Amino acid sequence: MSNGDSRGRIVVVTGAARGIGAAIAAHFAAGERVVSLWDLDPTVHDTAAAINSAATDLHDENAGAAAASDTRAAVHGVTVDITDADAVHAAFDRLSAEHGTVEVLAHAAGVMVGGTALHLDPADWTRCLTVNATGTMLVTQRAATDMAAAGHGSIVVVSSNAAAAPRVGMAAYGAAKAAATAFTRSLALQVAPLGVRVNLVSPGSTDTAMLRDMFGGAPLDETAETALLDGDPTVYRLGIPLRRIAAPTDVASAVHFLASDGARHITMHDLRVDGGATLDM
Repeated sequence: MSNGDSRGRIVVVTGAARGIGAAIAAHFAAGERVVSLWDLDPTVHDTAAAINSAATDLHDENAGAAAASDTRAAVHGVTVDITDADAVHAAFDRLSAEHGTVEVLAHAAGVMVGGTALHLDPADWTRCLTVNATGTMLVTQRAATDMAAAGHGSIVVVSSNAAAAPRVGMAAYGAAKAAATAFTRSLALQVAPLGVRVNLVSPGSTDTAMLRDMFGGAPLDETAETALLDGDPTVYRLGIPLRRIAAPTDVASAVHFLASDGARHITMHDLRVDGGATLDM
């Protein structure tokens, strides 16, 4: 229960303006008390409004049934730069003052930066490490500190299967996600005796704007989809055994499970959601 409230928990979702983060936020909104959507992109407020609108429409459709309004989360957007320690602490402080200690953190914020190891721009390297690794450290460290003081909580970090499998053209991204993964597991080990669970979800190719940007920004056509499903031996990339591209909701469901009581005896786990693309290595 959430601070004595029977309507669920207080949840923070980072990177929530679009893609996987938005799907995670919508998933949690169905049953938690407060869902705070954080993103540097100000459209996070539009995403929050859309989730609220969808929940209102669903409630109106079921007005005569048991789906009462007290099961709907209070969803709001917050513009936060997760690479700014002061901004991160201020956002946590505001949320705690208004609603109480955060009980679930789903950290999905990240950036994709391309470039091979031999030709990587140092500025791209710095940006990728700053957002994907340092941002992860700042947000999860603060959340874990607050949760440990309360004696309970769950953190799920969205990493990438690129953290475990080298990719030509994704040197900085893979390195940054590997750093985020290693930090997250170390954090999980430290706070486990304090009642806080910390896990990872590592997606593969997922139909988001980030993936589409790799193919010119347009929705994936048959050629692009086939290339992802088949893999590319010239750059040592395996295909996807399940023969489908993930939807953001596939990743959101995994995050939701790891944050739930159904996973109460799971911590330090890295759940691969990539259709078998890395052979679960």
